[in-house]
Amino acid sequence: MIHISALTVPDKSMLVCSCNFITEKEIEDTIIGLLDEDCWQLIVPAKVYHAMEKRGRCCGCFPNVVDLIIRTTQHYHACRHSTEAEIFDFMDRLKRFHEENRRADIERRQNSHRAA
Repeated sequence: MIHISALTVPDKSMLVCSCNFITEKEIEDTIIGLLDEDCWQLIVPAKVYHAMEKRGRCCGCFPNVVDLIIRTTQHYHACRHSTEAEIFDFMDRLKRFHEENRRADIERRQNSHRAA
């Protein structure tokens, strides 16, 4: 028999960064710690890794870390009873930042693979 709750609760021990052996739970705890310091700061993967005294190596995990930042921040502010306007403005800024960096990464990849 499978319980529905077992299907909806993600495994927090999932390895997110195989270069540094960092789990989803460790990243979420770090994000929450940063939010406790300043709940409206902009958190990016480099800031999370710096707080954990790690550094991105291959950085292949960064898109997943960004998703964790967004999800954890949304949950944090939902539990904090932040106003809708505060949450929407912050999440909109974070998503724009993520999209801009994703476009910059794509452009860098395209430029680095062009023939001389």
